Amino acid sequence: MNKKANVLDNNAMKRALTRIAHEILERNKGVDGLMLVGIKTRGVPIANRLRERIKEIEGVEVPIGELDITLYRDDLTHVDEAHEPQLNDANLREQVSGKNVVLVDDVLYTGRTVRAAMDAIMDQGRPSQIQLAVLVDRGHRELPIRADFIGKNIPTSQNEIITVELAEIDQTDSVSIYEKE
Repeated sequence: MNKKANVLDNNAMKRALTRIAHEILERNKGVDGLMLVGIKTRGVPIANRLRERIKEIEGVEVPIGELDITLYRDDLTHVDEAHEPQLNDANLREQVSGKNVVLVDDVLYTGRTVRAAMDAIMDQGRPSQIQLAVLVDRGHRELPIRADFIGKNIPTSQNEIITVELAEIDQTDSVSIYEKE
């Protein structure tokens, strides 16, 4: 893969997440009934960062959870006993029923991950509302899904890949575009 461009650096990412936090608070009229749920892997640290920003703004820690959507994916084509996927249950410290749940992920692409995450959330309870916050929306939807809160729209071709690096996982913060060879 060839790197085409670095789209967001550390400071640009901070600004985007601060803006998303403000938009979440505005749309939900504060923190009452609000819950953030990060989609593993990179959605979890982004959700934690949003939680920190919301605490700085409102002085309140909103409930947070983690979601592993592996078994909810519709693109798992082969399962055998030796390689059976493990159910990594949702780590939701609070019930989702009656909450305004904001799903958080790094990149919105086809919409399949978000669909799987919504199925996983619905298995945990019945939220009042499910909203979606993503750091990057790159287009190319296969399902009728859209983000409510977007850090950066990056139109891409099918020949490009968006790579999100987060300090908590990758020791650096950046969003880059790579071209497939």
